[in-house]
Amino acid sequence: MAFQFNFSIDEYDNNEADTHDKMDLQLHSPKHKQESAEKSSQAADAVGDSSPRLGTNNDQDEKPPQKNLCFKAAKEHDIPEDLNKVLENKVMETVSGLYYRNMSVVEMTGLGDADKEGIVSKSVSSHSDLIPGVYEGGLTIWECTFDLIDYFSEAEIQFTKKTVLDLGCGAGLLGIVALRSKAEKVHYQDYNSTVIDEITLPNAVANCVRTGSGVDTKTSQPPSKRPKKAEHLRNMLTRCRFFSGEWSEVSRLLLSSNKPFSKYDIILTSETIYNPDYYGALHDTLAQLLDKNGRVYLASKVHYFGVGGGIPLFEKFIEEKNVFRTSIVKTIDKGLQRCIMEMAFKYSS
Repeated sequence: MAFQFNFSIDEYDNNEADTHDKMDLQLHSPKHKQESAEKSSQAADAVGDSSPRLGTNNDQDEKPPQKNLCFKAAKEHDIPEDLNKVLENKVMETVSGLYYRNMSVVEMTGLGDADKEGIVSKSVSSHSDLIPGVYEGGLTIWECTFDLIDYFSEAEIQFTKKTVLDLGCGAGLLGIVALRSKAEKVHYQDYNSTVIDEITLPNAVANCVRTGSGVDTKTSQPPSKRPKKAEHLRNMLTRCRFFSGEWSEVSRLLLSSNKPFSKYDIILTSETIYNPDYYGALHDTLAQLLDKNGRVYLASKVHYFGVGGGIPLFEKFIEEKNVFRTSIVKTIDKGLQRCIMEMAFKYSS
């Protein structure tokens, strides 16, 4: 069975510096900065699944958003049988050697009937990448994601035969890196079901095509032009599961499911500690789903002005809970200070 994908691929140079520079242009262009300034005056900075962006210094004068802990029901998303449909008419680009759906095109054109939650139109109309309890920022790839990807390489993190959870996955790039690094199982979670169906799943499929084809990943030839075997693609995807919903609800679904479930060796999460109101749910989710000798790798800005969260406050919260030990394994001082935190159970080996 042959697969044909109607892609538009914009290949970047494989040089990592050029790749990051291109993303910086996209994330920090004058248009983006103007839009960010407008958004920061109306909502907290959004990053990731539950992750407001760090905005301008004016954010310090804003009032934090009101508590809105919405327990959105959890759902597992099936992988469609017809994989052609998953990538049909999707505009794909590459960054750090990974395929991802072009977010700016999604925001400009919308998702039509596929956006059952209405998150694109609501985000655009409210000039905000965060609408608590409605849309939690999963249409955007945030810079700490790339910090964590870089750290995987620098620290030689081993994913082979590991079970991995990409928590607050958005585009799913962290989980995709783990999948391509021979993880045994990779699960993806995002607050919004639309993000899973229209962003995460297409990205995972596109990267399975690339890796599963047996072709050197450094080639510039787009996936639609490469020879590929259906069984390779399907076999890679059978190692994946996709979930939407609030963290505690997803935990409940996993732990009560009739399907076999083993706790995760590695949990990856980026920019999910922006709001202290969510710390309890995040802590409990990690405690419930992490294997006793597992590791959490968390990427975050040091401070999220306007919403009060960040590394120091989260560290204090974790210390008071007395369940995990934490260590800062990398600090990035370029631009807004960011950190990579490693977490493990206090009495683990």
